Amino acid sequence: MAQMTRRGVLLGGAAVSALAACGQTGTQTAPETTAVTGPAPSAAPTPATAQAPAGWIDGTEMAARIASGETTSLAEVNAAIARTNAVNGQINAIVSEIFDEARAEAGHTPAGPFQGVPTFIKDLHNWNGAETWYGNRAFKGYQPGKDDPLPAKWRAEGVVVLGKSTSPEMGLMASTEALVTGETCNPWDTTRIVGGSSGGAAALVAARVVPFAHASDGGGSIRIPASTCGVFGLKPSRGQLPAHGPDAPPVDISVQHAVTISVRDSINLFRDTQTNDGTYAPLAANLKPVGRRLKIGFTTDAYAGTPVAAETKAATENVAKLCTELGHEIVPYTPPYSGTEFLDKFLLYWAAGAAEFAQQASAFSGKPIGPDILEPWTLGLTNMFMSRKDEMDDTVAWLKNFEAVYDTGFSDIDVLLTPVTASPAVKLGEQAPTVAYDTLYERVVTFAAFTAPMNVAGAASMSVPLSWTEDGLPVGAMFSGKRGDDQLLFELALELEQARPWVGKVPPVSAF
Repeated sequence: MAQMTRRGVLLGGAAVSALAACGQTGTQTAPETTAVTGPAPSAAPTPATAQAPAGWIDGTEMAARIASGETTSLAEVNAAIARTNAVNGQINAIVSEIFDEARAEAGHTPAGPFQGVPTFIKDLHNWNGAETWYGNRAFKGYQPGKDDPLPAKWRAEGVVVLGKSTSPEMGLMASTEALVTGETCNPWDTTRIVGGSSGGAAALVAARVVPFAHASDGGGSIRIPASTCGVFGLKPSRGQLPAHGPDAPPVDISVQHAVTISVRDSINLFRDTQTNDGTYAPLAANLKPVGRRLKIGFTTDAYAGTPVAAETKAATENVAKLCTELGHEIVPYTPPYSGTEFLDKFLLYWAAGAAEFAQQASAFSGKPIGPDILEPWTLGLTNMFMSRKDEMDDTVAWLKNFEAVYDTGFSDIDVLLTPVTASPAVKLGEQAPTVAYDTLYERVVTFAAFTAPMNVAGAASMSVPLSWTEDGLPVGAMFSGKRGDDQLLFELALELEQARPWVGKVPPVSAF
């Protein structure tokens, strides 16, 4: 099969003028939202122990042991395959397996810093030797001819890829329930979603199948599943790490990195794949917990005024209290932009990505755009775009100006603390792609209520697993900075990891 032209708005460029060819029509309007409710915990629970489960090590330690001869890549690959087989039947987080190829490759990978460490690549991104479905029925079985840019960097680091992790169709929603792969289930409660779009990656890491997994974020797709699955996920600043080829979109919202358990794995993966093209200073060696005390802006209100669950507010307030106890100053934050206007502009741009993917799926499959090759959610977004495509020039101009507006909110603060999502993980099926479009629109907008501004601003942002509800569901805390504040966030994450360690928090579905 020919290499797919991956120029969708979420992952590459946006050929907006060509989208009219998809021939979809219809007008969609945002429905009124309903309240997200839930009992507030008396206090956000902290991990019972700082100790990792017996036998578990992070990727940095695994690479060191392989390099020293204490273990071998083949032994670690076989162990990871055994862990995969032990839990994947319960979480359904894998699109395609390349176990035999991984065993053959073990011990023969490039001599990079993560040589021999097993992992998975997200299904939206190409790894030569593994199928890429893009969470879509039309592309099932597609074999790419080369790696995408960041996976190519991972190959040079020496990782051993066991297969592809699940994603919703083209990463277009906040739950991983693609029709082509089925529901991916949360290791903390298998009746709950894992989030999206890096849902399979977060589930595999949370279940301790692999120490880290490849992930990407175009509107919250690293941070949302990191929060719902209780793992660490940093969205890099725009341009810090390779994201796509030279065909850049008008507003570059998508980045790639990883979800991890340990902060140091995220740091080391970031450092070893950093672009270093002169835009940013290289990440410093031997990062330590942040030394200076920060002024942290704080809110639990969603920017567009959509409802936020009481338990999410309580957990985030508890994290603010932790920061105060560490000596940081917490001050109120109000967004310097209209949240409803931002949401409208962002979702139209998001819908343009859906429409372009619809065109690509049609061209690849030879079938017309319709329910045979695309999910109802993708078709609904395509219809939304086609009804409003004349607004795209103004929308792109507005979004291009957003970084400067966003930055004004940091004139008197160092970092912003908010929830990641409006509630802990919801039940499977509530955000399935087959839910009626207007209902699903309401649910997605309500749930994914905090993450998108940082994508448009190109800013660094992270979900830190610091709280669990009384029912045992993770609630991530989102810390965000401006573009280029990645090192500051890593340093803060190291301090938070030390103050409230989470490595000992292991879900009921776990390989250890």
